[in-house]
Amino acid sequence: MNGTRRQLRPTDVKRLNRTWRRSTENRLALILESVTGPFNVGSIFRTAAAFGVESIWLAGNTTPPTNPKAQKTALGTDRLVSWKDPVPAAQAVRSARDDGFTVIAVELTGDAVPLHEAPLDGDVCLVLGSEDHGCSPAMLDAVDSVCYIPQVGRVGSMNVGIAAAIAMAEARRREWAAAGDTPAGAEPGPGGIGGETGAP
Repeated sequence: MNGTRRQLRPTDVKRLNRTWRRSTENRLALILESVTGPFNVGSIFRTAAAFGVESIWLAGNTTPPTNPKAQKTALGTDRLVSWKDPVPAAQAVRSARDDGFTVIAVELTGDAVPLHEAPLDGDVCLVLGSEDHGCSPAMLDAVDSVCYIPQVGRVGSMNVGIAAAIAMAEARRREWAAAGDTPAGAEPGPGGIGGETGAP
């Protein structure tokens, strides 16, 4: 180690995030179906804001992000993501598709493909179901395709907030990998990120 490694300053982080935003063109959205745990909902909204999710449709009896317990993990990030009041599953999928999204459920079904092989190119809306029962039959009938997150441990499931984060990260990673190298300015240089100085 060369002894110069340090945590980025807040202005550096803002500059870095702006650099990645300029290299991100695909739109990303979510449908949450009957995700009732408020802490999970808040966590998903916070992660969605970090990955630049455009819209979140609530379906079934999903807890809204305005719930006081959801706010404890959302930390106000629900103001940064457009979200819609709960509607039936098929209506949420129809709305997302009408808005130009390919709708992909994260679920274990007989025809599901592993996440790293899922059709995540272009504008994608990811569907996450409840931890207890997953996506409803109506939701699975309505979506365009289904993928699952491969697991090699001795646990057969994971927290829905974590699953959502993994799926969102893979969608963005796929786009960035297809674009080639790390965006210019994403590496620290003299005076901060990409050699820039001054306020963000």
